[in-house]
Amino acid sequence: QVQLVESGGGLVQAGDSLRLSCAASGRTFTYSNMGWFRQAPGREREFVAVLNWSGANTVYAASVKGRFTISRDNAKNTVYLQMNTLKAEDTAVYYCVAGAGALVALAHEYPYWGQGTQVTVSS
Repeated sequence: QVQLVESGGGLVQAGDSLRLSCAASGRTFTYSNMGWFRQAPGREREFVAVLNWSGANTVYAASVKGRFTISRDNAKNTVYLQMNTLKAEDTAVYYCVAGAGALVALAHEYPYWGQGTQVTVSS
């Protein structure tokens, strides 16, 4: 199977930056696409960003486009989410996801999920 382990979350102030990492292990051909979703308390799960195996194709949520950058290092089986100019509304648990289907903002296309890492942005 595939295991995903997130790291890098924490408490920051509005305007600060943070970089999340997600280390993947398992059968690499089953997770060519990797990305991030998030869920804030009392809110539904929300798509953040995804990218394909080469990193050449990316999809971002409108709410983070221009502030967040997703990237990956296949030699390390790791995907990153660089988050700049953080806002209070970015506060959420961030989940790393992986899948081999369509590169879209739909949770069901990503059968593998990490345990999540908390990001808290104080205003």
